[in-house]
Amino acid sequence: MIQAADVREWRNQDVVDEKGHKIGVLESVYVDTATDEPAMATVRAGLPTRHRLLFVPLDEAIVGPGYLKVAYAKSLVKQAPSIGTDDILPAEQEEGIYQHYGMTYKPGAAGERQLARR
Repeated sequence: MIQAADVREWRNQDVVDEKGHKIGVLESVYVDTATDEPAMATVRAGLPTRHRLLFVPLDEAIVGPGYLKVAYAKSLVKQAPSIGTDDILPAEQEEGIYQHYGMTYKPGAAGERQLARR
């Protein structure tokens, strides 16, 4: 398991897919609020004047020299829910990210968010 502190050290490094194709640049890390373990990352992608932040799960991610390899195809990540570079993730959009990757969304018992930016 990659530790949150380890992933944060790779901010601004390339994020590549399972085949080594560059998706974008690591922007930030979101942890699971129940475990405080890294769960998602945002990847800065797009044209220089039209960047957006794509969400990608960090399960099975591998840190390499100068890159973070995720276990998802570039095409799937490029279609993932995104936010603007100056935006925050609205609580009501969290579940859609998990659904996009076929993952189960588990909010807290009192409806707390599952993701928190670190």
